[in-house]
Amino acid sequence: MPDKPHIAVHMKQIVKQFPGITANDHIDFRLLKGEIHSLLGENGAGKTTLMNILSGFYQPDEGDIYVNGNRVCFRYPGEALSLGIGMIHQHFRLVSQFTVAENIILGASNSVILNQSGINTKVRKLSNAYGLDIEPEVPLWKLSVGEQQRVEILKMLFRKIQILIMDEPTAVLTPGEVENLFKTIRLLRDTGCSVVFITHKLEEVVEVSDYITVLRRGKVMSTVHPTKIQKRSGIVKSELARMMVGREVILEIGKGPSKSGKPILKVENLAVKGDRGETALKAISFVLHEREILGILGVAGNGQTELVEALTGLRKAENGTIEVNLDQGLSEKTPMCYVPEDRLGKGTIPSMSISYNLVLTCIDKFSRGPLLMKKAILRWAEKVIEKFKITPPNPDLLSSQLSGGNLQKVILARELSQNPAILIAEQPTRGLDIGATEDVWKALINQRNQRSGVLLVSGDLREVLTLSDRVLVLFRGEIMDIISMEEEDRIGDIGPLMAGVRA
Repeated sequence: MPDKPHIAVHMKQIVKQFPGITANDHIDFRLLKGEIHSLLGENGAGKTTLMNILSGFYQPDEGDIYVNGNRVCFRYPGEALSLGIGMIHQHFRLVSQFTVAENIILGASNSVILNQSGINTKVRKLSNAYGLDIEPEVPLWKLSVGEQQRVEILKMLFRKIQILIMDEPTAVLTPGEVENLFKTIRLLRDTGCSVVFITHKLEEVVEVSDYITVLRRGKVMSTVHPTKIQKRSGIVKSELARMMVGREVILEIGKGPSKSGKPILKVENLAVKGDRGETALKAISFVLHEREILGILGVAGNGQTELVEALTGLRKAENGTIEVNLDQGLSEKTPMCYVPEDRLGKGTIPSMSISYNLVLTCIDKFSRGPLLMKKAILRWAEKVIEKFKITPPNPDLLSSQLSGGNLQKVILARELSQNPAILIAEQPTRGLDIGATEDVWKALINQRNQRSGVLLVSGDLREVLTLSDRVLVLFRGEIMDIISMEEEDRIGDIGPLMAGVRA
């Protein structure tokens, strides 16, 4: 008879309330030793809140937590860490000026004098053992986002955690980095570590999970093994999507044929330098037309960020011209709006309320001289919150209290509500669940159909191919080609072009 599986964590009847919303509504959750358990749900479903309770960041209003059979009550994260529970947050908590080793040791030692050589050796051994490939002496600012995530994992391994919680760990990773992360997670599981994987991406949970718990509006819908759904129905993703959002989600957008009109944005011979003085864009030229979605596609770090910053005035161009042409029919629209990739640093002010964040880029419409029209701002915010389904629907709530996906909705709602002639959307669905992604796709298509030009910068190949009328492929700061989606025989060239290979 097989041994009974060891229960590493048992959370019973957990309740957590915030002003105006019940984030966790009598949730039961079990995590086995040596298991990858995914928490799946739409934005604001209560996934992160539940794990913030387990890791000591929040205390539950009701309910009990058992770790290895013992009842616990964590007052702060250090108490959870002492029992081997660690959480890697969606927004990394690292110091860019420190080295890898310094970030890993930070807060883990009370010693005044550190054995730097010994720490470097230990970090290197951990890195090699788990295939993380990180050198301890390298300054953090030199690392890619995927490499910084490995540093966060090493921080937890250094502290000998046995229960690792990862909040939306793939949100900012390339496909190759995602695959490497999955290898590391499986290795952690095989060495006895339990992993909680918070996500809203259906493909990922099916690929990496031993068990899946689906949350909706703070309640558990089901806890299932992915293969059991597949065997029963053969439609595992649609079944999970239905549990998440309570309806059928297809993600097939009937955008109709391209009816592009006059050039609305002209870029000629644009050259831009990167943060380290290197040439990030090499004299690129392209045109965006009205009634067109132009997708910008490329592996991260090939000039997309510098292009967007030059177009939006956040980075100085070394050479070239950027010309916006709005005819009389477009004069009533806002000339240009921008949905930035960095929702915390560029997109919102977390310490301000939702209502004020919703008018940040159009504040002149809600002010008389130096005075803000507070009632008008509140009425506007209530209308936008309802239209874009922002949760919780409380305009006075601080933006810092929102989930990552709902913070993204705030930015999208603010910019789309201004009816821009040109919309630059940078990773617009990153962090959004499948239902919200469908809503955003429809909104972008609707914007295009209202004579606007949309510049879509996304690392999601499916998103770009689904929405774009044309796709511009960037590689090392150069335009490899611009391909119309009507040229179906050329779509297969996009992958090689992203790798720098011309047909």
